[in-house]
Amino acid sequence: MSTAETAPRAVPRPEIPRLEMRGIVKRFPGTLACDHAELTVRPGETHCLLGENGAGKSTLMKILSGSYQPDEGEILVDGEPVRITSPQAGMAAGIAVIYQELDLIPDLTVAQNLLLGRTPSYGPLVRGKRRAELARAAVARVGGDFPVTAKVRDLPIAAQQLTAIAKALTAEARIIVMDEPSATLGENDLRKVLDLIRSLTAEGRSVIYISHRMDEVMEIGDRATVLRDGRTVDVRDIATTTADQLVAAMIGQARELVRTTRRPRPEGPPLLEIGSVRAKGLIDVEDITVRAGEVVGLAGLGGAGRTTLLKALFGDGRAAVSLRLDGEELRLRGPGSAVRAGIALVPESRKEQGLMLGLSVGRNAGVTTLGRPPWLAPRRTGRRRAAGALADLGVKHASADQLVGQLSGGNQQKVVLAKWITRGGVRVLLLDEPTRGLDVGAKADLYRQVRRLADEGVAVLLASSELNELTANADRVWVLHEGRNVACFDPRTTAENDIAHAVITGAAPGSHAGAPHSDTDTDSGATA
Repeated sequence: MSTAETAPRAVPRPEIPRLEMRGIVKRFPGTLACDHAELTVRPGETHCLLGENGAGKSTLMKILSGSYQPDEGEILVDGEPVRITSPQAGMAAGIAVIYQELDLIPDLTVAQNLLLGRTPSYGPLVRGKRRAELARAAVARVGGDFPVTAKVRDLPIAAQQLTAIAKALTAEARIIVMDEPSATLGENDLRKVLDLIRSLTAEGRSVIYISHRMDEVMEIGDRATVLRDGRTVDVRDIATTTADQLVAAMIGQARELVRTTRRPRPEGPPLLEIGSVRAKGLIDVEDITVRAGEVVGLAGLGGAGRTTLLKALFGDGRAAVSLRLDGEELRLRGPGSAVRAGIALVPESRKEQGLMLGLSVGRNAGVTTLGRPPWLAPRRTGRRRAAGALADLGVKHASADQLVGQLSGGNQQKVVLAKWITRGGVRVLLLDEPTRGLDVGAKADLYRQVRRLADEGVAVLLASSELNELTANADRVWVLHEGRNVACFDPRTTAENDIAHAVITGAAPGSHAGAPHSDTDTDSGATA
């Protein structure tokens, strides 16, 4: 590990760090999310926390906030050991975390959100005028120009992001964590946030800045800690480091040529042709095709547009979609029309979007065939129709009458897949993070079933944050970056490092960042 000695911009190096996280270990079933991770942040610095998806950044910050408890390790704030047992304890310790998924209450006003738990009052009476004054001052400080009387749900997403930042300021936090703050901000609002960060660090506060955008990191950061596979692998002074060096630290140099899929390459015309999928400010994807029997991977960072793309292809979203299925133009008027055309979606959140946890395994697996609300259908109907799919997928359950919420994550995911197999007629299968939260064995089982469906002629579009899973299971891998498809790779002939570099930077080897590539057969690396 290399540690730079040069002090951050205009901030003298203190003897006592503002924050030390030492030897942090966090285990989940089948996963070691943090493996003795280390993080040291100085007073008055912007410290960038970097790493690929799954490197352990979010877990480490949830431990800092009190949302998770570490299995091992210790945390010190201003040299004093602290035990952060809850988010409330984290706030009391002077720690504020602004998550990418904003921690705001949509039906409360901006002012109510900003001062929740700290509302000025006379006894039981709220001092509404004083609360509004404090809220307006906080919003003005982050450069917002929206009314503090507005409900959060009625604000644009950029204004909601600024509200979350303003909330951290009202808490007088000493350590402010910003998780991908620019993901929802336009250039003008981003400038305001970067200027605010400079003013906060000038006051002596410390900012932990998480971003995949290297230009922001190089502009705003003083130092950077790089995580890989749950471990701290590098700490660098950004003033003496290049963006390429940081990317190399994130990717690692020990990876060999990727494992290759052994399936024969599918031939023939495309079954699915995505002419374009466009939604202003969210996604601008064009010219992606999938043949019958082909598995095409979608790689990208959080917020790159993979989920938005898959939802649009399922008729669930506001994007303008130009789509052809088996040579015929397909107009999607909602998920129902997608299902009738033979398009199936396994969503990212199986518990919230893929299953009804209070119903049985049989009813969940047979729901696509019932033609009525599953709680109104005879119990034996779903059980009988789904029995074959559940058996083929190897779902481990006590009986078809067992509540699906009682199954393991891997078996729940198999039930989501089973409901489409039970229906039959699936021509295009859309998979959004299908192995998230699964152990190694469950992942292997699921991919075996996906390959089996592809072998039967189903066109598969697979989005995953696990690049090694894409390179092992996909025939081609498209990289999405900031809503655009920027490069297509053949994992048989391309080093995983090259694909990872494109995921982080948005540029394929030898190309300009952001320039989309044509979707053609790829025999040697990225398409041109």
